[in-house]
Amino acid sequence: MTRWLKRIAQFLLLALLALGAAFGVWVFHTLPMVDGALKVAGLSQRVQINRDADDVVHIQAQSSRDAAFALGFAHAQDRSWQLEFNRRLMHGELSEILGEVTLPTDKLMRTLGLMQAAQRQYDNLPAEVRDQLQAYSDGINSFHANRPQGLPPEFALMRTEPGGTSGKPWQPIDSVAWSFVMALDLGGNWGNEFARLTAARTLSTEQLWQLYPPYPGEKPASGVDLAQLYRSLGVYKSAGGLKTSLSLPVVGEPGFNEGRGSNNWVVAGSHTTSGKPLLANDPHLALSAPAIWYYTHLQAPDLNVIGASLPGLPFVVLGRNEHVAWGFTNTGPDVQDLYLEQIDPADPTRYKTPTGWQAFETRQETIAVKGQPSVTQVVRSTRHGPVISDAQASHGEVLDLSRFVLALRWTALDADNRTLASGFKVPKAKNVPELIAAYADNQSPTQNIVMADREGRIAYKAAGRVPLRRANNDIRGVAPSPGWDARYDWDGWIPYAEMPQDDGKKGWVATANQRITAPGYAHFLGQDWTAPHRYDRIEQVLSAKPRHSFADMQALQNDALSLSTLTLLPALKATLSQHPLAAQALKTLDGFDGRMSANLPAPLLVSVWADELTRGLIEPQLGADTFKAQYGKRNFRVFLENVMRQPNSPWCAPKTCAEQSTAALDRALDRIAVLQGNTPADWRWGREHVALSTHRPFGQVPFLREMFNVKEPSDGDPFTVNVGQYWPGEKYMPFANRHAASMRAVYDLSDLEQSQFIYQTGQSGLVWSANYRDMKDSWARGQYRDLRLSPKVVAHQLTLTP
Repeated sequence: MTRWLKRIAQFLLLALLALGAAFGVWVFHTLPMVDGALKVAGLSQRVQINRDADDVVHIQAQSSRDAAFALGFAHAQDRSWQLEFNRRLMHGELSEILGEVTLPTDKLMRTLGLMQAAQRQYDNLPAEVRDQLQAYSDGINSFHANRPQGLPPEFALMRTEPGGTSGKPWQPIDSVAWSFVMALDLGGNWGNEFARLTAARTLSTEQLWQLYPPYPGEKPASGVDLAQLYRSLGVYKSAGGLKTSLSLPVVGEPGFNEGRGSNNWVVAGSHTTSGKPLLANDPHLALSAPAIWYYTHLQAPDLNVIGASLPGLPFVVLGRNEHVAWGFTNTGPDVQDLYLEQIDPADPTRYKTPTGWQAFETRQETIAVKGQPSVTQVVRSTRHGPVISDAQASHGEVLDLSRFVLALRWTALDADNRTLASGFKVPKAKNVPELIAAYADNQSPTQNIVMADREGRIAYKAAGRVPLRRANNDIRGVAPSPGWDARYDWDGWIPYAEMPQDDGKKGWVATANQRITAPGYAHFLGQDWTAPHRYDRIEQVLSAKPRHSFADMQALQNDALSLSTLTLLPALKATLSQHPLAAQALKTLDGFDGRMSANLPAPLLVSVWADELTRGLIEPQLGADTFKAQYGKRNFRVFLENVMRQPNSPWCAPKTCAEQSTAALDRALDRIAVLQGNTPADWRWGREHVALSTHRPFGQVPFLREMFNVKEPSDGDPFTVNVGQYWPGEKYMPFANRHAASMRAVYDLSDLEQSQFIYQTGQSGLVWSANYRDMKDSWARGQYRDLRLSPKVVAHQLTLTP
């Protein structure tokens, strides 16, 4: 018996070794070929793809077209699953591999008509732009036609191939559509409009503006009694309430711009130690694994640019060339309006317009669903745009859809959108005036662009298409407007020359998604600006001394002082509590200066207390379901700061605000004790505030998420320059840092070869690659890598030949 047991054990060991060896061979064959030579169809001349010691991909080509082709090839090498997932997202084909859980997302993408709009825009682009898009697409498809490596494991686990049932991994219109998805993530406020519509059902208009306050120092953009307007129109369902979250799988909450921000600033040579400008940029986007960015250097006879590209687009989006550097933040103007469209009670196929009843435009979409029959969807459109209430279940829980629907007007979907044309012009600019001219074609999303050149010029320009609203438009896009009233229609566009601009006379220009219009500005851009905490802190630091160094720029990007925390701290310190942990916990605030450091207990206490206080003040007013649906991606921090400045605020009733604070502190202490124990001195913010770079789709799957997600304790909160946006309504890791600096870059115009960058994961999208997560520690510690046109060390060399 013992002999047989030994034989069985030996057999099992050999089987495990064989499986391990087979797995090792498979893993090896999925790694990209980065050295040697390959013949590929589609090139006109030889291209060199080198990788430096900092893992920046350098592409040397004999033409811009071959450079675009090679970038597509490199993107497919390193990010083929990311490209496939994003292609399915914009086509509305996620449910084919993920099942009914992503059906709401697919329905919205089909309703928006991204691919139809992409085709219209592609047809209107200049021929040379279409040629570049085709070359990029050819590069991706050439890689897959004769790929020298296996596919990443996601394809096997999802049982799919690049291109899915279409068999086409990438098409030129996919690049156009991907620009829409980026605009959807950055440039919308329809979610804010719907949130106001929802809240107006239970709140007065005065309470509405207290809960969603205008920018500090501004009055509400609309003087209309919105609550009365919607009740008088009869838009609400007679019973029920909002139960479905406003967030959708994969895309989060569309048309919502809180937390979607960035920082950038440029300092003139008169205020730097080198005498030449310094420029810094850190775009804040949802943290993902792999990262949203891919760092590359594109070189051709008419091109020499290095920086961050987006897999899906064939150019460098953010970066520098030999002459200039530039950086983005999201401007956040109101480029989306929701319209209440009234349905004809005698004929539900028609809706009301200023000139009478008009038929909805319709088309039919069929969505494949894994493991279930396909779903047929009828998409309706009005003169304003797609009827999105047909695709979002939450709308039907609030509106009486037998009488009213919601249609979306959005600049990004217009057929004459030439945003991609500007993307090809920018990398060839040789000075600041040429950069400003190159961005004239940028339409969506509208961006705050800071720029500098080697001659010492600096500038800021807001670039994008923003609608003009009529003088008698009294709602001004802050909430859904009656679609049958022509005064709410858009009335043209703000001319590019009249968009905000600054030549940096004061010595620097900084943006952090704050209001960027000065008093007296001629046009209304919107009111859903980000609260000014980050901008105010940047201005504090830049004003603190006469000259700044390169290292100062990096230190500011990693600054974790929270002005919001400093505003709330006196109220927390004054809170009385009989909780057994209260005295020890409040002692952790002694000497705390508002810096949200991962290794401190005080930031954790402040954050959980603020969360509990927000819940205690707002949920009774909105109702549990509506509050839960909205709080997922809203922190209501400015509201909370305003309330806690008023000891007797009616939002605290029937208790006093001091009593509400005590109750919130007691609940917070109970929560933290469960998370980190009963010794407050040992609590640490970083254990809960983990930078969570989420994989799609495995980031939500137990076991797999531990393998595919990238985690790292991080400083900051939603209001620090080193931003750490968390969504306290999340069930899984509610204080995780989910939206932060997706990359950081600093450019020195005295010597552009000294420029540096970092982002939070790594270049590779292959989970077992050494470059999948190798930047995360440096990112969290505030360290950087070199960004050089001429790298000191070339680690890998691959030659592509026709």
